[in-house]
Amino acid sequence: MTSRDETDRYRGPVRLRGSQSHPGGTTTDQRLLDSRGASDWVHTDPWRVLRIQSEFVEGFGALAELGPAVGVFGSARTTTDDPVWAVAEQVGRGLAEAGLAVITGGGPGAMEAANKGATEAGGTSVGLGIELPFEAGLNPYVELGVNFRYFFARKTMFVKYSQGFVVLPGGLGTLDELFEALTLVQTRKVTSFPVVLVGVDYWSGLLAWLRDTAVAGGKVSPGDLDLLTLTDDPDEAVAVMVAAREERDASGGSIDR
Repeated sequence: MTSRDETDRYRGPVRLRGSQSHPGGTTTDQRLLDSRGASDWVHTDPWRVLRIQSEFVEGFGALAELGPAVGVFGSARTTTDDPVWAVAEQVGRGLAEAGLAVITGGGPGAMEAANKGATEAGGTSVGLGIELPFEAGLNPYVELGVNFRYFFARKTMFVKYSQGFVVLPGGLGTLDELFEALTLVQTRKVTSFPVVLVGVDYWSGLLAWLRDTAVAGGKVSPGDLDLLTLTDDPDEAVAVMVAAREERDASGGSIDR
């Protein structure tokens, strides 16, 4: 498989290369959310609604027939010699072999490893990219890719089309995705789906803080931690997702979110 040109950049679905690529520029999200400056936003922001609408239309259209899928989150900084890379690749492979599509953020690191595992196992490998000034498009193992300008449109696609989440070691972006998923389940904004944390050493400190500080202080209900499964075994992570799919099928199939 050929590697992608490292100079490629994406602005939504548009690919930029060479002189058209400006990694130091602002992103569409930044321009939308920046409230500083003149009041001309009153005249321009309503038109942004059409662009936002188009992102939802493109995402829904691309993923509508995807079938059962699992979202896999993890750090873009994971290198090929990091043990987490092999775990991510095994997770992607196991999900594909179980008939589940793999959805990642489409970037490098753990996301690329999971997409690689899915692709090489003959499964469906999906990447939902995002316009960032320091990342250059989708990894080469994404077979169905959608690039987004807006984080909130991209997050909607993850939640709508994933029946569960496998979360590998990662940074702020991974934590954001993890806690958004937990919040949606905890507040019953979505039908409950499994969330598996892979990496006992990595995640134990966070879980201890949640239990000993947040739960103990009455800020989180004890039962909320039951939404999480912690393991070092990628096969167990896959088994949890397969069991959830079987339970979902037994209860009458897909549920409209």
